Amino acid sequence: MNKNRFPADWDGQRVRGVIAHYEEQTEEQATLEDEAALKNQTETVMEVKSELMPVISKLKKEEI
Repeated sequence: MNKNRFPADWDGQRVRGVIAHYEEQTEEQATLEDEAALKNQTETVMEVKSELMPVISKLKKEEI
């Protein structure tokens, strides 16, 4: 059996809270959240082909 690993300061309760946030969100709330994220100049949003995500995830794990 695999043991769940969370980033520092994360636990199962926090993960469940994030899941609940997105499951309970309306389409309008999601759109507003997306628009706010795009205006945030301290973050970058980009599109990546889905087939590249496993490679990107692996690179990110190696960085940690």
